[in-house]
Amino acid sequence: MATQMSSPSSKPSRGAVLTVFAVLFVVLAISNFSKPFHLDSRAGFVFFGVKMSGIANDILGPAFGVWLLVYAIGIWRMRRWALPLGYAYAAYVIANLVLFTIRTGVVPGGPSTRGAIIYLVIAIGVSAGSVVLLRRRQAQLT
Repeated sequence: MATQMSSPSSKPSRGAVLTVFAVLFVVLAISNFSKPFHLDSRAGFVFFGVKMSGIANDILGPAFGVWLLVYAIGIWRMRRWALPLGYAYAAYVIANLVLFTIRTGVVPGGPSTRGAIIYLVIAIGVSAGSVVLLRRRQAQLT
């Protein structure tokens, strides 16, 4: 009696890089969920270039945590609805970095130029890179 097995190609392949990006978004979501607990006195959620505190920090941090968790699930499951979430998040990250730099004169990621460049490359690379990879696999998204 032969059993039918689904072919490996029937399931959309996320690939290693999208898998890593999904995990990174989960880690970032956890970080955002922790904002109300003030685990680091210097940390605060940055919203359109402004470092939040108080109730704004307590609401916006977890709200973006939910956004990132849902996005990570969409990437993990290769869902079509993840793409617009990714576009919006990538645009937000770029706007947030530009506005924070304009408002403070400091690029997040450390006092050194090298640290700032590394931070910018990772922040923009992961947020925009996930969209590029999802877009390339758009036909596989369900």
